[in-house]
Amino acid sequence: MGLIIPWSSTLALIDAYSVLVKCPIRQPGIVLIIVVGDWVLTVLTLAAACSTAGVVDILLRADKSYCPQKFCSRYQISAAMAFLSWFLSLASSLFNLWLLPSL
Repeated sequence: MGLIIPWSSTLALIDAYSVLVKCPIRQPGIVLIIVVGDWVLTVLTLAAACSTAGVVDILLRADKSYCPQKFCSRYQISAAMAFLSWFLSLASSLFNLWLLPSL
C-alpha cells in the first residue's frame, strides 16, 4: 500500500504539468508504462485488502479476545477502506486499459 501514494502523486504531477504546458501525453510507450504500473498496484492493493480482512477475521473469531472492541472496529474499518482503495484503483486501471488502444 505504501507504493500507491508515490505512484499516484507522480502521475498527478505529470498530469498537472501536461495541462500547464498544454501538451497531453499521448506517447504509447509512456501510457503502456502507466497501464502496467496501475495493474501491478491494483493486484498488490487487492492482496493487501485480502490480508487485512484475513487478520481481522482471525482476531474476531479467536477463542480469546486479542483486541478490545474499539480496536477491532478500527481494524474492520481499515479492511473496508483497503477494499475501497482497491475498487478505485481497479476503476483507474480499467480506464487506462480502455484508453490504451485509442493511441
